[in-house]
Amino acid sequence: QVQLVESGGGLVQAGGSLRLSCVASGSGRTFSEAAMGWFRQAPGKEREFAAGIDRSGGTFYADSVKGRFTISRDNAKKTVSLQMNGLKPDDTAVYYCGKTRRTAFYGTFDYLASQNSYDSWGQGTQVTVSS
Repeated sequence: QVQLVESGGGLVQAGGSLRLSCVASGSGRTFSEAAMGWFRQAPGKEREFAAGIDRSGGTFYADSVKGRFTISRDNAKKTVSLQMNGLKPDDTAVYYCGKTRRTAFYGTFDYLASQNSYDSWGQGTQVTVSS
């Protein structure tokens, strides 16, 4: 069983930056054989896809964050990161890291953006952007 632990959230002014990290612990090659994603959930709203990265390093982004957020992964360190620049008040949410089931080397947007693709989640980290 893989456990995911997020860190890096906090309070930032609009226009600022934060870097979220998610570290996976647990069995062997599971991390490198999976795609990873970041989702977010604002108060009173459903959890939504923000960014994903497949096994090849291919990246996928929601339109709302494209050009501002960058997802990356380090398989040796079992870490996935989300660099968030140009933050807006609308980015305020709890951010969750997720790991998909063992998957193909190349992913698709539909696969990475679907919560049903994921079998492990972190506990979430709060990001608050003030205006």
